[in-house]
Amino acid sequence: MDNIDENDVPFPTPYYVVHESKLLHNARLINDVAERAGVKIIIALKANALWKTFPIITPLFKDSTASSLNEMYLAMENLGGDVHVYCPVYTDASFEKFLQGASHITFNSLAQYNRFADRLREHNATSERKVSAGLRVNPRCSVIDTEIYNPCTAGSRFGENPDTIGEIIPEGLEGLHFHALCESSSYDLEKVLQAFENQYGKFLPKLKWVNMGGGHLMTRKDYNTDHLVKLLREFKSRYPNLEVILEPGSAFTWQTGDLEVTVLDIVSRDGVNTAIIDSSFACHMPDTLEMPYRPNIRQAIPAEDNPEASAAADSSKIANAIAYRLGGNSCLTGDYVGDWYFDKPLHSGDRLTLLDMNHYTTVKTNMFNGVQHPDIYLHTSDGRMHLLRHFTYSDYKNRMD
Repeated sequence: MDNIDENDVPFPTPYYVVHESKLLHNARLINDVAERAGVKIIIALKANALWKTFPIITPLFKDSTASSLNEMYLAMENLGGDVHVYCPVYTDASFEKFLQGASHITFNSLAQYNRFADRLREHNATSERKVSAGLRVNPRCSVIDTEIYNPCTAGSRFGENPDTIGEIIPEGLEGLHFHALCESSSYDLEKVLQAFENQYGKFLPKLKWVNMGGGHLMTRKDYNTDHLVKLLREFKSRYPNLEVILEPGSAFTWQTGDLEVTVLDIVSRDGVNTAIIDSSFACHMPDTLEMPYRPNIRQAIPAEDNPEASAAADSSKIANAIAYRLGGNSCLTGDYVGDWYFDKPLHSGDRLTLLDMNHYTTVKTNMFNGVQHPDIYLHTSDGRMHLLRHFTYSDYKNRMD
């Protein structure tokens, strides 16, 4: 296809577009951190599972973390490296299948480990491919404001506490896993790591690995990667016996994809201007309602945190601008987010670019109302657009089959 010109309208909306050059930039930055810190960084599929884009990053990263059998199978087929598995619970049927594909299995509780320990030992005694077992622990250090994403909230179901473990880690467990971050900084990790060591440090000299989970948003513009490297190197110097593992999700696909939409109608009620678009927050961007957050729009007056904007928001411009709420095209009353400010009125037919719609977006989409699902394109480094997926009525019908 021809090169993209932002002033043209080359493809019908709505559609997601993933930018190869931005994925490469993130992968290289993450690889640099891994090499400088001497740690293993693996891909968390829960944040993004667009497997047709995996070849862009597999020259640098092949290992991954999976939270389900489907994610494990996807990683085995399309990444080819080790698969680290963590699930809140395993069943007799699922655990047997996990043993066939996982390199590491982390248990959420001692009860789950005790239930499957014999089967794990049997597998490792009879199979050439061993599976390393770990236990998730709760560092009990909350650094996340949005409670729905806070694994350390009071009464959390995730992981064991020091008082439930006792003085000795059960035989057969080789690692500890903690996850307490969400789009967090290295300074947040520093707080969590101190709490983790204070409570679980006595176990570390006898273990083989520690998995520090995800949420390390090292590709964000203001993230201090030098501090992260220093923090990890110091931790490794205290525990040279440990392999340190990080499993960021958002960091790989942060600011690498957009959602192109078209305004279909303008509805003004009770002093609120709503631009109804040919996409849905509930169906195509559910994290904007769940997190919640307001995505940046390229055509709107830029917000200060918009890395793609040419200048920070000007309060005088906002004072003279027109505010619009964006409404989705589903029948859910709450299918809207706003307000955005524009320096001129919006009209039916105007196209908008919602930025940073790759991580935790395509993996959470749904077909509520049977709303047409956006196509997915890859914008390659040579400036071409390649269609990765076109959705049809059959996709909706077959989900209900």
